[in-house]
Amino acid sequence: MTATRIDADVIRRLPKAVLHDHLDGGLRPATVVELAAAVGHTLPTTDPDELAAWYFEVANSGDLVRYIATFEHTLAVMQTREGLLRTAEEYVLDLAADGVVYGEVRYAPELMLNGGLTLAEVVETVQEGLAAGMAKAADAGTPVRVGTLLCGMRMFDRTRETADLAVAFRDAGVVGFDIAGAEDGFPAADHLDAFEHLRRESVPFTIHAGEAHGLPSIHQALQVCGAQRIGHGVRITDDIVDGKLGRLAGWVRDRRVALEMCPTSNLQTGAATSIAEHPITELKDLGFRVTLNTDNRLVSGTTMTREMSLLVEQAGWTAEDLRTVTVNAVKSAFIPFDERRALIEDVVLPGYEAALCISPRT
Repeated sequence: MTATRIDADVIRRLPKAVLHDHLDGGLRPATVVELAAAVGHTLPTTDPDELAAWYFEVANSGDLVRYIATFEHTLAVMQTREGLLRTAEEYVLDLAADGVVYGEVRYAPELMLNGGLTLAEVVETVQEGLAAGMAKAADAGTPVRVGTLLCGMRMFDRTRETADLAVAFRDAGVVGFDIAGAEDGFPAADHLDAFEHLRRESVPFTIHAGEAHGLPSIHQALQVCGAQRIGHGVRITDDIVDGKLGRLAGWVRDRRVALEMCPTSNLQTGAATSIAEHPITELKDLGFRVTLNTDNRLVSGTTMTREMSLLVEQAGWTAEDLRTVTVNAVKSAFIPFDERRALIEDVVLPGYEAALCISPRT
C-alpha cells in the first residue's frame, strides 16, 4: 500500500479515539476564568488567552511534579456541582469538535471534595455533565461516546475507596480505573489492595508508569498490580537495544498491552526530547500497540488534531499510521468487545476511507 501523506484540514475531519485525557487538565481557559470569579479563586491572570499561555509555559518545565502543580487552578473551580456539570459537558463538546468519536476521561474524585460534595456525588455529577454533553453532540451531528476512568492518587491513601466507586458506578458510565500523581517515589504496589479488589470484581484498570520512572515502574504495574494498559510507558525503550526487545518489552508487545502515549505532555515533563524522536514512532514501527493521546489539553495546549499533525509534520507519519493508532485505541478501550468492533467497523474505518480513499484494514 502506498503511504498516504495528509494535511491538517483532513486530519481535523478524521475520526479519533483518545484513552488518556484528564478532565481537570482540559478545561476551557474562559471557563476557568468565569468559574474562578464565581468562587473567589485568584488566578495568575484573568485573560483567557494569557491564562492558556501561562499553563503551557509553566508546565513546560521538564519536571512531572511541576507539571502537576498547575492543576491547582482547575481543581479550585471543580469543587461545586455547577463547576463539575459545566466542565464535564464542555469536555465532551470539545472532544466532538475535535473529531473524537470515542474518549475515556479520567479524574480523581478525592480531589473535588472541598465544596462539600461526597465522593459518590462527585461521580454522579460528572456523569450527569458528560451525558448532557453527549446528548448535545449527538444532536449536532457529531456523536461521541465517553467512558469514565476514576483515578486514585498514588501519593495518598484513598485508592481503595476510589476502586469501590469504580465498582459501584460501572453500570453508570464508569468503565475503569487508573492511578495517577507523582510517579517517582510512590510505587503503584503500595495500593495493591485496590488493584486486587478491581480484579476480583472484573473492573479493568490502567496505571501511569514509565514516565517519570523507568522499567521497574512498568514491570510493577504489569506483573505485580496486573494493569491491562500502561499510561505513558515511554521508558519501555530502556528495554530495547538496536531493535532487539528485552523480556519486559517483549511481554508488552507480544501481549498487546496498550501504551497510552502523550507526545506533547512528555516533552513538557522531560520524558521525551522532541516530537521527531519521541518513542511512539519507534514503538509503532516495532509493532507495539501504541495509542495517541492528549493527556491534558489545557495544560499542554493541545488537541488530538494537533498531536496527529505534529507527528505527520515532524515524525513523517502517514494516514495509515494515524488510522493504526486510532484502531489500536478502540481495540484497547475498556468497553465490551462488540461495541469496540462496531466502532471500528462502522465509524473509524469508514471515516478514514471516506476522507482519504484508502482501503479499510484493521
